[in-house]
Amino acid sequence: MVIIRLSRGGSKKRPFYHVTVADRREPRDGRFIERLGFFNPIARGQEERLRIDVEKVEGWVVKGAQVSPRVQKLMKEYQAGAEATAA
Repeated sequence: MVIIRLSRGGSKKRPFYHVTVADRREPRDGRFIERLGFFNPIARGQEERLRIDVEKVEGWVVKGAQVSPRVQKLMKEYQAGAEATAA
């Protein structure tokens, strides 16, 4: 099964996550199929905290990919922020 989840990067005590499409059997930080965005939980000031290619995520979901709960939460946050800047 294919899953859309976070893959951890960054150094110790400074996490950085990539939103990736991966086979569920692969390790969290292992091989992936495609990167769809990123999440920086410790972004400060004008640094970009979150970017997700929503169209690609929806395309993978149509193909049968499952979305992890954390990525679902981040998607809602990203879409709410996009609507706020568009209005």
